[in-house]
Amino acid sequence: MEEDGGRVIAILLISQLFLLDEPDDAYIVKSNPIKLRCRARPALQIFFKCNGEWVHQNQHTSLEHTELGTGLKIREVMINVSRQQVEDFHGPEDYWCLCVAWSHLGTSKSRKATVRIAYLRKNFEQEPQGMEVPINGMIVLHCRPPEGVPAAEVEWLKNEELVSSIEDINIDTRADHNLIINEARLSDSGNYTCLASNIVARRRSATATVIVFVNGGWSSWTDWSECNVRCGRGVQKRTRTCTNPAPLNGGAFCEGMSVQKSTCTSPCPEDGGWAKWTMWSVCSSECERQRTRECTDPEPKHGGRLCDGAALDTDNCTGDLCIQVIVYFSSKSFSFFLADMDSNNDVALYSGLAAGVVTVVVLVIAVTLYRRNQSEYGVDVIDSSALTGGFQSFSFKSARQGNPLLMNSSMQPDLTVSRTYTGPICFPDSMEKELIPEPALFDPLPDLKVKVHSSFMVSLGGGGTLGGRGKSQLAPVQSALLSSMMTGKRPLRTSGVFGHGGGRLVVPNAGVSLLVPHGAIEEDTTWELYMSITHALSDEGQEILLSPEVTYGPPGLTLSCPVALTIAHCADVNSEDWNIKLKRQTQDNSWEKVMTVEEESTASYCLLDTQCCHLLVERPGCYALVGEALTQEAGKRLRLAAFGNMESNFLNYSIRVYCVNDTPHAFQEVVSVERGRGGRLLEEPKTLLFRANSFSLQVSIQDIPQFLWSIKPFTTCQEFSFSQVWCSSQSPLQCAFSLERYSPAANQLSCKISVRQVKGHEQILQVYTTIAESEKDTVPFFTQSDCTITSQTGSRAFKIPLSIRQRICATFDTANAKGKDWQLLAQKLHIDRNLGYFACQTSPSAVILSLWEAQHQERGDLDSLASALEEIGKVQSKHSTSVDTLDCISKTIPSSDSTMNRSSEELDANHT
Repeated sequence: MEEDGGRVIAILLISQLFLLDEPDDAYIVKSNPIKLRCRARPALQIFFKCNGEWVHQNQHTSLEHTELGTGLKIREVMINVSRQQVEDFHGPEDYWCLCVAWSHLGTSKSRKATVRIAYLRKNFEQEPQGMEVPINGMIVLHCRPPEGVPAAEVEWLKNEELVSSIEDINIDTRADHNLIINEARLSDSGNYTCLASNIVARRRSATATVIVFVNGGWSSWTDWSECNVRCGRGVQKRTRTCTNPAPLNGGAFCEGMSVQKSTCTSPCPEDGGWAKWTMWSVCSSECERQRTRECTDPEPKHGGRLCDGAALDTDNCTGDLCIQVIVYFSSKSFSFFLADMDSNNDVALYSGLAAGVVTVVVLVIAVTLYRRNQSEYGVDVIDSSALTGGFQSFSFKSARQGNPLLMNSSMQPDLTVSRTYTGPICFPDSMEKELIPEPALFDPLPDLKVKVHSSFMVSLGGGGTLGGRGKSQLAPVQSALLSSMMTGKRPLRTSGVFGHGGGRLVVPNAGVSLLVPHGAIEEDTTWELYMSITHALSDEGQEILLSPEVTYGPPGLTLSCPVALTIAHCADVNSEDWNIKLKRQTQDNSWEKVMTVEEESTASYCLLDTQCCHLLVERPGCYALVGEALTQEAGKRLRLAAFGNMESNFLNYSIRVYCVNDTPHAFQEVVSVERGRGGRLLEEPKTLLFRANSFSLQVSIQDIPQFLWSIKPFTTCQEFSFSQVWCSSQSPLQCAFSLERYSPAANQLSCKISVRQVKGHEQILQVYTTIAESEKDTVPFFTQSDCTITSQTGSRAFKIPLSIRQRICATFDTANAKGKDWQLLAQKLHIDRNLGYFACQTSPSAVILSLWEAQHQERGDLDSLASALEEIGKVQSKHSTSVDTLDCISKTIPSSDSTMNRSSEELDANHT
């Protein structure tokens, strides 16, 4: 009975008339009508009543359906309300509507829903006003938005970027639409705008300029200087400077004296005087007696002169009856003065002694002349690799003082600093070209060392000879670099014709290359392959671009094995705070994810090094690396460079500081811009690690000679917001400092440029340059050398000779009792991740060797491969056949010394 009673109650509750949806308040935007909706269960009829009058049934739109489970009918009714209806209504309250539902159980009425016309006035009721605030003071900017329906929401912009109180706890935007900065910082200076918006429109207030100034403060007093006179009464002083802090942005200068003076007395010099002689000493075996005296009557004081004369006196104490021998030597001749010599044996003794002395003098002179002849070369080899002639780079000491090859003899180079530029992937051109060097090209950076990756390092600051072939290669190296820089071109596209033998394709000065393995293209078939760098992908959401977008093709290219694509990147891969992905552009110009760097994938392979990413891909297309910072410790590398040149009036000097992603292609874009502007590289580019901690980047100029140069106000410290730096893949960031010299005679400029991330790392660019009255050099700074060879085909493009490559593949692709031997090869070559990708290839060993070639294309060191094969032979010592084969292969691989001056064709022929 209780159960039946409960069922009856449940049925009654379900069948009760119930409004499921009631009409909501709505706003009419412009002339678009709004729709009011009402839904009830169970309902026979639903009607709307607006402003106390029933809406005609023809204006209702009804829908009806049966609810599953209960079988009850649900009715839904909608009406449209137009702008004209609302405007025509004139009542004490807003236009309103409600709905009434009928059923056999009774009626139910909804709440009133108001309908209003949305608008937003043009004029603000109160606009923010500009102000000047001392540092650490409070900034309050008032804003009352225009009248509107619905009420406008307020946001604040600083230099056209949104201000967020969530990212910066020092900012409060919740207090009645006002912007409050509790403690003003230098970075808070800028142009602020109040932005009001609702569903109708958006309004901007007038811009309010906020300047945060710093009042000057005195530094500590220096120590008192020495008295300005050496004898008598004089003056000494001490100084302090208004640099603690220095006045900034119109702040007040320090009050008080910067110099304090005080009287002083310097004691006058007092000359020394001799004391009395001592008593004569006892007569010695040499028939002499001695006596001494000291310069103590008085002692010399305060810089006085010492006593004149001898402090030691000798006398013959036997009345000249003793025999004495006096011997004199000189560098040209020698003489003996013998007194009272009665024996011929004594003459022979002294003659032998004199002959020995002459022999020693001759040896000393010979050694001195030999060392002087050796020093005329002006250069000493300090790297042992110059003697081995191997693939390692070697360097030279700077030229000695007075060497005519120094470009700026007035500046003494710092011999403790190795100024080395690491160029991008590039094929070395012929070194026998007859080109004319231009010394003025290297004026800004004296004693500059240029590292060319193939096999040599030379110093452009001094003369020298290269080891290996026995003749000087310095002049051709300088000439080739100068010729490439004078062209002023940065090709972003390169192409080459490849066949069955494969080859390598390089985009000059971009850190991008493509390795086509041997056999990837069918026999008797050739393809014209190309590579280019595009700008199609922009930073989206949390992902930023970490590399250039590289396209290789043609689209219809068919390959039998994957190619190795090398792309430079700027991510700090030492930390595990990144989620780095490889993306590919689709036919509709959207981007799809190919893989993440750490995931296992059989479609592609990604090997991430410190500065480059090596990819194994089979489909032609456009590829790029993007990254998402997982924590605030994630960082990317920025390359910093400072350029400068005189402006047209020859009084102002412009210094431009660039912050770009640390990739060769990004820096070459800066080089191209500065080449056109006539800029000079003022300091070697440096690398700064920029963290994902949401803090900005500050660039400031310091230590400017105050009495020689002046700088425009408000420009000594400039700032980039975090988003500008973090998402700066498309265009380089640049800030400029304009300096004015007081006199044309001021031709020396020295200063420091500090680039630092707030609560992060800092780099200092030290500028020291000579200002020329006329700067007409075509290319007045050093850049990376352009490649003259962008493609190589056949065996010349590979480090491993073809015959050795085939033997390694035949050995490791064969299965043994312990599985695939290529897995051990991958492990020893440190390519032991995502092995499932290699397992899907026809020849896993060939793909592994292609990846190794791409990873070592700049070093060309085959010794590591030979060592890996030797280790594998030791591991598999139980399999004698395998050991013999591996030992034979490792001995067959040429060393770095043997391959220095030999082509792959010659090595191939010999090993075959």
